Amino acid sequence: MSRLLLLRHAKAAWAAPGERDFDRPLKKSGWTDSRDIGEQIAAMSLIPDIILCSTARRARETWAGVAEVIGSMDDRVTFLDQLYTEDAAGYLEVARNAPEASSVMLVGHNPMMEDLAEALSGSGKDAARSILAAGFPKSGLAVIAFDGPLSQAQPGKGRLELFLTKRREAQV
Repeated sequence: MSRLLLLRHAKAAWAAPGERDFDRPLKKSGWTDSRDIGEQIAAMSLIPDIILCSTARRARETWAGVAEVIGSMDDRVTFLDQLYTEDAAGYLEVARNAPEASSVMLVGHNPMMEDLAEALSGSGKDAARSILAAGFPKSGLAVIAFDGPLSQAQPGKGRLELFLTKRREAQV
């Protein structure tokens, strides 16, 4: 069995004049929300074996907020440009090509997170599926389980086990 954890970046500031979208920082509330998700990850023993994070500033800062709570895990983190530039199919390829592990976390962006979670989740817990159906919230964490290794993950073959949000409304 393997798990794919999809973490959407926390709330970011709007781009300042002349600032690239890539360089948008988290808002203060985004930092708070990323730490809150980190607390939930730790409390539920969802610490990933491998973390693949977008190189965009808001994604890196989201991971930094989580890491403040669960530990830096620098040896497990890889920053990838593809998680800023790819679509959901590209995100799936990144996950499939990750080193073999029982749990891999992608820290990235919408709509890719939502599209990937919907495509992979053929089944799952009703409360988690309900949150996903309403849209993938900022700082949201979807946990999708597969019977085999992540390298063989296919659309519709995952189970959406859990969806955490910053408000802790979806611990199912």
